Amino acid sequence: MLGRLAYQFRSTLKHGVSTAWYRDVVRKRILKSSPIEANDNSDCEIHVMTSDSDWLNLMWALKSFYHASERQYALCIHDDGTLSAEARDSLRQHFPQARLLDRSTAEQDVLNSLQTRPRCHEFRSSNHLSPKVFDFRHYLNADRMLLLDSDVLFFREPSALLSRIEDDGYRLNSVNADVDSAYTVDPNDIQERFGFELVGRFNSGLGVIHKDSLNLDWIEEFLGVPGIVGHFWRIEQTLYALCSCRYGVELLPDTYDVFLEGPLKERQSRHYVGPIRHLMYSEGIRQLARVSQQW
Repeated sequence: MLGRLAYQFRSTLKHGVSTAWYRDVVRKRILKSSPIEANDNSDCEIHVMTSDSDWLNLMWALKSFYHASERQYALCIHDDGTLSAEARDSLRQHFPQARLLDRSTAEQDVLNSLQTRPRCHEFRSSNHLSPKVFDFRHYLNADRMLLLDSDVLFFREPSALLSRIEDDGYRLNSVNADVDSAYTVDPNDIQERFGFELVGRFNSGLGVIHKDSLNLDWIEEFLGVPGIVGHFWRIEQTLYALCSCRYGVELLPDTYDVFLEGPLKERQSRHYVGPIRHLMYSEGIRQLARVSQQW
């Protein structure tokens, strides 16, 4: 008993008292903020997937985006199958015009749509993150989609991102750059097989994706590359990168880059990936704590 309590205490304070305070106390205050009215899909639609352990972070990601951007993009929330009734009720309360998709219903609809593409069907059936590719595409009600992970926070207007979303003449996919490339395929092999270059450092946690780029025939073809299914979480990012590179892609400006060290400074956003997730609380939510009182 004492050993377990000591372990829990050390885990809670692993990154210091400040991190624990913003994670365990301040983070919940987002539930006191006002609902977001957003149903405009004329430019794009936001698609996110969340879980029962992550939906509170998603709330911060979404509300920080809506308030920093002053946009009302329509929203579609995909339940990964673990959301509690309490979490679903909170998401409906705070985003009353959003679509909240049940995992089992979506699975049936999407698998039925993939019957003629056996590799896609098998991958959708077996990989827990595959809905971020197939379900996002299937339920997208706009020509463009804003990909947004729950570990991205916004501090001021993301003007370059918004410009690429809203410019009718802009026909490229555009995402934030990762610290390094993280794919399940060899870029040289892709060049030889398909004749296009796989851009480095593609990160699927934030960016604009054109619906036309998520071509199911392309994905069926890509899933035939030996070893592509590989690493559990890299495959979803790899498929987005492959589709984007065949379609046309460029990275967002370097102020959107994922970075692991150094201060936030005047950046419009930060992507708090796994190794720095604790900074989402001690830096990100701390930075937003005062302004979020007006949300």
